[in-house]
Amino acid sequence: MIKIRREPDFQDGCQKGKATYTVGVISIIAYMRCSYMPVGRLLCSLFFVVLISSAVGCKKKPAAPAPPQVEVMTLTTTNLPIFEEWIGTLEGYVNAQIRGQVTGYLLSQNYAEGSEVKQGDLLFEIDPRPFQAVLDQALAKLAQDQAQADKTELDVNRYTPLAREQAISQEELDDAVQANLGAVAQIKADEAAIENARLNLGFTKITSPIDGLAGLAQAQIGDLVGQSSGNVLTTVSTINPIKVYFQVSEQSYLTFWRRFIISQASPQDFPLQLIFADGSVYPGQGKFFFADRQVNPNTGTLQIVGLFSNADFTLRPGQYGRVRAETQMLTNAIIVPQRAVAELQGTYQVTVLTSTNTAHLENVTVGAQVGSGWVIQNGLQPGDRIVVEGTQKVKEGSAVTPVPYEEPTNNAAEQ
Repeated sequence: MIKIRREPDFQDGCQKGKATYTVGVISIIAYMRCSYMPVGRLLCSLFFVVLISSAVGCKKKPAAPAPPQVEVMTLTTTNLPIFEEWIGTLEGYVNAQIRGQVTGYLLSQNYAEGSEVKQGDLLFEIDPRPFQAVLDQALAKLAQDQAQADKTELDVNRYTPLAREQAISQEELDDAVQANLGAVAQIKADEAAIENARLNLGFTKITSPIDGLAGLAQAQIGDLVGQSSGNVLTTVSTINPIKVYFQVSEQSYLTFWRRFIISQASPQDFPLQLIFADGSVYPGQGKFFFADRQVNPNTGTLQIVGLFSNADFTLRPGQYGRVRAETQMLTNAIIVPQRAVAELQGTYQVTVLTSTNTAHLENVTVGAQVGSGWVIQNGLQPGDRIVVEGTQKVKEGSAVTPVPYEEPTNNAAEQ
């Protein structure tokens, strides 16, 4: 015999449907009937299944989850300078390639490689003895021809009165005059040869034509150098100031140049910044020097040259860096953090909150990238509230709990 008692249980005003069942004593007779009769065993099994299922009762319906918490910011406008960067190559203001102007054997090197030199400082010396011999020979030839010119001048002076008295023929006088003129011309040729010999002798001393920094020597003592070899002995570069060459696109050039026209300012009034390979910024500001006369038809770029002061010789020719310049000024620009912008197949979206704190996905047009933010050209208005953190928690039309967005500190950003 089985005795069952169901007692409803109420808690906090909600019926849980929890039932208390008291199972009485099962008589041995009923057990035996279930044991010995097949139909009885089936009925007993079904009875116990129903008994256990009814003991479970109903459970409390779960409460609706709270709206997700997101960080939002209210948009404002600002005036924003737009900067562009280009890869630049440094070159000396003047790069003088030092070559031998006469052929001879290198006798000495008279400067320290990598040192600063002044105009006229001796760099190399070629063996001067062959050139000294040529000069001495030219001087001797001048003396010889000078003596011959003196003799012909005496002949002219002596033959002139004799020809008037018809003691000699006019032809003899004419020959003497022409011989004297030839001797004078020879003296001038000898003087030119002497000057050339002196120049060649002077070229054996190779000096710096400019003030600057001297490079490595490309020839060793004992090498045969000169015009025939065509080898560069060294290079002296003026690096204060120093030039920087960089290529800009035609679009950047047009934007840059229109700004000059609108502001009626000189290009030299807009400073340049130089950023090294390690990310540090050169302390001195550069200036625009000149632009090439044409756009390269193969690359569609225009070469620009800037100047940087370099008194401590920190900058060296051949060095690379990024040249940074302000190309335009955006007025009343809207900037949002990059993390607030979602991109999908070329479409950019920002989650905007309505007055009832529901989410709306707004398509936007992005402009320039400024640091960790995007310039929004279309799609947003000043005063709009956008979701910055937690965009993955919301979807179109969902309710959210907004909290103010806090910009990360520098320390947090570094970590």
